[in-house]
Amino acid sequence: MLYVMDAKLTLRLEDTLIRRAKKEACRRGKSVSQMVSDFFNSLRDDTPDKTFSHPPITTSLVGLLKNSRISEDHYKKHLREKYL
Repeated sequence: MLYVMDAKLTLRLEDTLIRRAKKEACRRGKSVSQMVSDFFNSLRDDTPDKTFSHPPITTSLVGLLKNSRISEDHYKKHLREKYL
């Protein structure tokens, strides 16, 4: 039988950072402790070759423009037109 125990961890952070973390946790419907736990779990290295796993949406986009004729200059122009 495997027993998992929760332990308390105290972090010392700037007040503004704590307020932002609490606001973000509320927006996500989580506690700050759960967000910190999620972050630490994302750092876990279960594979010997340190293979990085992209989020599903990113994985679906990888290689999408592989044979495209879009240049970096065209992309920058698109971003200027869209956001400026």
